[in-house]
Amino acid sequence: MTVWIGLTGGIGSGKSQAAAEFVRLGVPHIDADAVSRRLTADGGAALPEIRRCFGAALFDDSGRLDRAALRDTVFRRPEARRQLEGIMFPLILADIRRQQQAHPHAAYGIIDIPLLVEQPLFRQLVQRVLVIDVAEDTQIRRVQARSGLSESEIRRIIAAQAPRRRRLNHADDVLGNEGSAADLSEKITRLHRYYQARYAAQAV
Repeated sequence: MTVWIGLTGGIGSGKSQAAAEFVRLGVPHIDADAVSRRLTADGGAALPEIRRCFGAALFDDSGRLDRAALRDTVFRRPEARRQLEGIMFPLILADIRRQQQAHPHAAYGIIDIPLLVEQPLFRQLVQRVLVIDVAEDTQIRRVQARSGLSESEIRRIIAAQAPRRRRLNHADDVLGNEGSAADLSEKITRLHRYYQARYAAQAV
């Protein structure tokens, strides 16, 4: 049986880079954000219920969802955010479970879940939690470099995520990512060997 490891971390932590390193090593990888985007893309399974709950005004003439308008709606109205989560989370869980079934004999797999700590519902998908961890100053510097957002905007995003201490309290493994891409690659390779050695006997 495949052991699934939840990969998470705050914005700018390098979580996506870490996921790419696991993929490079041939580890099965499921991306919860990619699942969410697919569910709300043209023809996505979430669209009929989103239209029913939020109205046709969030869709253009071709039936395409206005993601920016939806984000603005749920940002301004907490009850709308909860309503959207009620639509999306069961669909995301079901999709990830289907993907898990495609890898029954791997020693382990990675599920990239940004909201793993914020939304305990997703913990049922994994048996272990890996947190990619950096200092807040590092988060700010990296996000500024790649996005051009102001420091105040980035701090608001960080404040909306689970606090660093809370993420660390939920972690089975913590991988510090203050160094270079090469440093991260080396750490992931070592962790991969550990996971393989620990879980290979369980894969049947």
